[in-house]
Amino acid sequence: MIKLFTAPTPNGHKVSCTLEALNLDYQAHLVNLSEGEQKKPDFLKISPNGRIPAIIDTSNNLSVFESGAIMIYLADKANKLISQDPIKRSKVTEWLMFQMGGVGPMMGQANVFFRYFPEKIQPAIDRYQNESRRLFEVLNNHLQENEWLAGEYSIADIANWCWVRTHKWSGVSIDGLENLDRWKNAMYNQPGMLKGIKVPVEIDMEKNLKDKDKTKEFIKNAQKMVKK
Repeated sequence: MIKLFTAPTPNGHKVSCTLEALNLDYQAHLVNLSEGEQKKPDFLKISPNGRIPAIIDTSNNLSVFESGAIMIYLADKANKLISQDPIKRSKVTEWLMFQMGGVGPMMGQANVFFRYFPEKIQPAIDRYQNESRRLFEVLNNHLQENEWLAGEYSIADIANWCWVRTHKWSGVSIDGLENLDRWKNAMYNQPGMLKGIKVPVEIDMEKNLKDKDKTKEFIKNAQKMVKK
């Protein structure tokens, strides 16, 4: 049994989607970020950085934090979505790290400056939106000759998709990126994805963007997280 401590964010969804894709038995526990639960001592014991997601594998009492590390651990545990062949495995970890070091941080900062900061600092907004778009173009170019990021469908696709699919919230256009759009849409049909993005609770960002009241409420809660 995997105990998943998470929240409805792209990083949280990376792990819940992986668990669903691997068909592993798990229990999801909501960590209320706006209330600062991620900074409480009990959570810091399993996630020293005070960030979601984190897991405990009850079969060996192992705790793992950092979404990418969790995904690798789970894929190895199930022996799926990551190859044990060194060359193929390097491609999976390569594109996983691309998300961890690039797509996630850049889109995360775009969210902060575009959506959450009360004052709009345009140079910062431009910086992170433009860099996110550049990274999208890298993905798009790679996907021109590849159905999946690492050749075979893998955790690298799940990791990048959980962020890319939220591009509208970050204010980043994917217009003209036909390969990226094809891949993004194909991901919704992969086993476990639709269920995984509803864990631990469902938040429909598309609807939020169309509902001004819901958008304001979400931003208000997110601003609390930014300050913590």
